[in-house]
Amino acid sequence: AILTACGGGSRKASEERIITVTIEPLRYFTEAIAGDNFTIISMVPKGVSPETYDPTPRQLVDLGKSEAYFRIGYIGFEVSWMDRLIQNNSQLTVFDTSKGVDVIRGAGHYHGDHYHAGGVEPHIWNSTVNARIISKNILDALVNLDKSNETTYIERYEALINKINETDSAIQNILHENADRAFMIYHPALTYFARDYSLHQISIEEGGKEPSAAHLKELIEVSKFEDVNVIFIQPEFDQRNAEVIAQQIGAGIVP
Repeated sequence: AILTACGGGSRKASEERIITVTIEPLRYFTEAIAGDNFTIISMVPKGVSPETYDPTPRQLVDLGKSEAYFRIGYIGFEVSWMDRLIQNNSQLTVFDTSKGVDVIRGAGHYHGDHYHAGGVEPHIWNSTVNARIISKNILDALVNLDKSNETTYIERYEALINKINETDSAIQNILHENADRAFMIYHPALTYFARDYSLHQISIEEGGKEPSAAHLKELIEVSKFEDVNVIFIQPEFDQRNAEVIAQQIGAGIVP
């Protein structure tokens, strides 16, 4: 009882208002709109797969200091942990920033011991189209939490949208002429990006697992046919298969 009373008292005494989000990209969007009015904490650290990450005991304790949680929508971490996080923090208000996103659905698969929910492609943040929707959902959530600063949030939201629009225009200009239309990537994190700009993403990963020998052979044949010149790799995934394919087709590897 004494510990509970002290915890409650310290929270009231502090003027810091905390929002927890799932991943770093979502922290970027939220900080851009919230400014200094909220402290934004990300559950999944940089360079770690949000498909398989488990929070530390310290993170679970610190989550109790947050008044809201912004979820990204369909990522493996949320599928595995969201219900437990809510049950253990009854004061937490949860906002879904994927609301209104036109999701891409495919065959569901396991990634390690975690499942991609309902076959929904979860990497919605890698898209300027979706970034606008996510930003609007964040704006609405912040106004819900802090109506008194609505004007400030709208101004910062509009500045963020301008930056997203500028990025979109820059990408379209780069891809307008003589750009490759196909690329390879280990983990299919750029599915929505590919949809935005009419590109073909070829994934090395097969159903969330290392590719079989047969799939590896197929990837090499497809890459040669589609004239793939670049293979993207991510630090949290094994690079050996990407290196094998790159050697066979003469492609460059880009982290």
